[in-house]
Amino acid sequence: MDIKELYSLFQKSAGVTTDSRQCKPNMIFFALRGENFNGNEFAGKAIERGCLAAIIDDCTYFNPVNSKLILVDNVLKCLQALAKKHRQIIGLPIIGITGTNGKTTTKELIAGVLGKFFNIIATEGNLNNSIGVPLSLLKIEPKHEYAIVEMGASHRGDIEELVNITEPNYGIITNVGKAHLQGFGSLQNIIATKSELFNYLRDREKSIVFINGDDTELIRMASGLNLFKYGACKEINNYHVNGCVTANNPFMQFIWRVKEGPKHLVNTKLVGSYNITNVLAAVAVGLYMNVPEELINLALSQYEPKNNRSQLIITKKNRLIVDSYNANPSSMEAAIENFYNSNLENKMIILGDMRELGESSLEEHKNILNSLYYYNFSDVFLVGSEFTKAGMDNSLGFRYFLSADDVKFEFSNNPVEGRSILIKGSNSINLSQLSTVL
Repeated sequence: MDIKELYSLFQKSAGVTTDSRQCKPNMIFFALRGENFNGNEFAGKAIERGCLAAIIDDCTYFNPVNSKLILVDNVLKCLQALAKKHRQIIGLPIIGITGTNGKTTTKELIAGVLGKFFNIIATEGNLNNSIGVPLSLLKIEPKHEYAIVEMGASHRGDIEELVNITEPNYGIITNVGKAHLQGFGSLQNIIATKSELFNYLRDREKSIVFINGDDTELIRMASGLNLFKYGACKEINNYHVNGCVTANNPFMQFIWRVKEGPKHLVNTKLVGSYNITNVLAAVAVGLYMNVPEELINLALSQYEPKNNRSQLIITKKNRLIVDSYNANPSSMEAAIENFYNSNLENKMIILGDMRELGESSLEEHKNILNSLYYYNFSDVFLVGSEFTKAGMDNSLGFRYFLSADDVKFEFSNNPVEGRSILIKGSNSINLSQLSTVL
């Protein structure tokens, strides 16, 4: 079966799935493989549950008598090819977003702004990898006017692969920092990989890049592209959108304006002044797409972060700033600095290990310890083996725990009250569970 035939089958289907447990009548099941699983094993069950077809790449599970089993060379490549075909046929404008930090929040903010004026579709959650991106594209329907697609990377070439499937018309790189160093090897490799979005757009006619004009590295990366700039307030600049933080206690309040136009004051539900570039990116996209300014402001004021991303959680005993979905050196430094600059009282910090830093892990964790010392934080709880190794001499007086369960046990036996607590770490450290005892 070639891609045209498969696309014809897709048009008759009720959608696609890669999880046999989610199979519904007339869906197409793609039997993906992983390090610890083989989706081909579940192709038969998918068909029993009413799937229109099951795409497999393991001939062990192929039965020529069953016409619903479709054997291909590589299921993932087949899924990606189908998504690319669908994107080309549906033909709507796509905004591609990548970056080290803030890409999911920026995606959600842009979706909120454009969604006030257009029928849009956006990446769900952080389904931003080689599987999630094609699944997102295959959910686009003719009724949609814009798609916002988030693209993540952990190795060289990841963004190039995703842009060639997505074929975006517009692009945003939120920033470039230290993350997934284990896969990338160096910061320069991260820069090169994120640049793959801009490289693609250089060859696409009428493409536009929305860019933080204050970020000299991004400006260098975007050389030769059509730029729509946003950035912090300055007396004189050529930005399309200027903005700055006016309060952060703990929710961020900011103002923005177009050139020398009237100022707009927006109260957000975002915690952290580092979100200023995320909201300004959404303002820039909204303005370029002709969303009325009052609707832009409404969308930004209504957006409420979820999934432990800069969330404010008020418990019976404490005020928690929970940012435990992900962590890398860049985002960790920003969170610590923002917490220091906030007007919150009785501050306490709980940090978890930053994962996937490879050979740089020990050095980067030591850098965070030094930052905590620099900002004079004393009530600090550090969770995970990497922080424990970095603070082995305990010269700074911080407290170390190997797991979230250990620190949870500590707070169960020694409760704290009336504190403002920053909780940040990689998702796998499971710090989000601490809200039950704090």
